[in-house]
Amino acid sequence: MATRHLGILALVVLLASVPVFGDASPGERERALEERIESLERMVQRLLDERGEAHAEDEAVRGEMEQLRQELAALEERDAEKTPSGTEFNFTGFIKHDMMYSRYSAGSVPPNSILRDFHVPAAIPVGGQTSATDFDTHIRETRFIFDVQRLEDDLQAYLEFDFSAGTGGDERLTNTTSPNIRHAFVRWNDLLAGQTWTTFFNVGALPENVDFIGPAEGTIFVRQAQLRYTNGPWQFALENPETTVTPFGGGARIVTDTASIPDLVARYNHDADWGQFSVAALGRQLGIDGVNGPDRETSFALSLSGRFDVGQNDIRWMVSGGPGIGRYLGLNTANEAVLDADGRLDTIDAYGGFLSYRHLWNDRWRSNFTLSAFRADNDTDLTGMNVTKSAESAHANLIYQATPQLRFGLEYQHARREIEAGLKGNMNRLQFATIYAF
Repeated sequence: MATRHLGILALVVLLASVPVFGDASPGERERALEERIESLERMVQRLLDERGEAHAEDEAVRGEMEQLRQELAALEERDAEKTPSGTEFNFTGFIKHDMMYSRYSAGSVPPNSILRDFHVPAAIPVGGQTSATDFDTHIRETRFIFDVQRLEDDLQAYLEFDFSAGTGGDERLTNTTSPNIRHAFVRWNDLLAGQTWTTFFNVGALPENVDFIGPAEGTIFVRQAQLRYTNGPWQFALENPETTVTPFGGGARIVTDTASIPDLVARYNHDADWGQFSVAALGRQLGIDGVNGPDRETSFALSLSGRFDVGQNDIRWMVSGGPGIGRYLGLNTANEAVLDADGRLDTIDAYGGFLSYRHLWNDRWRSNFTLSAFRADNDTDLTGMNVTKSAESAHANLIYQATPQLRFGLEYQHARREIEAGLKGNMNRLQFATIYAF
């Protein structure tokens, strides 16, 4: 037995004396030291259990262990000098691959149309006499996120990219596409400055869809530069102004960028055991510098949204509208205003909403069923008959969570658009996606 004890003790001392530094990085040295300490502790405990008492050799080993702990602390201190105390760096995101088979009832869709990537209500062709089918596959929704937080100061810097609606390259050879900035902001305590989701949009109410957006007709969906202040459940923001206008009699959209004050947003959020609720108000100045001089018009809009939890399932919803809501709703399906014969702005009333039910079949399978709708109250004497009158869509999907990071989704989507002239068109799309989050 004594020989066995001496053998174990010799192995302990040998482990304590083996060098672990070499050319290893600081992180590798720390891990090696920690592993040596754990091995020594296990062996010493084994000696104590078998012999029932501590000997001088044990004390020597404990001294060696204490020296290792001091070396580990010194390494951690040197690393802390390189990284500010309390600062966290995170790189996350996901890779998403989409495959889509689409059928359009009233005409073909150009290869460079954004409708070939995801559902955009105003892009659905209407009035055509022949149908068209397309198969598309891409990785444009792939996303990269850089997040830096200094916890001691409640300070955060956030940067997020994707490739949706990207330009550059083609599908002949390399299928390249340029990145787009989604979010870029700094947050300090309750103050946020930079580009992110408009405060008018309750992101938490958006359903889980395989499509990039899903209920595009009925949702608020804008990212823009802003200055936001949050105080408990209240949020207030000054945001980038932009006005989109329909010419008198119809025609290509006019983007004016002539507002003299920012868009003003106030929002109240309520979280409860049953889910969450949000109400947001938007006040804007619409503007244009026309041939008869500048014109300004005031616009107001409201958005109510929320989520009701039903056991482990939930119901998500949103209702929004108002005169001049324009680009904030339905991916700018309707403009904020139309010009009259004198070149003056006349606001366009528009309303939309969605309702979605999320059901968990078990811990790996889940589904989402969504309905979405949009309506515009156009003055056809001003807008003409070729503007969108209504749009609707229905979505049903099945999502398989293979691992915490990997999931697969299959979704069927039916979407429809009608213009004031009575011409209609619909899109039926089957989409399969593979998503790996990291």
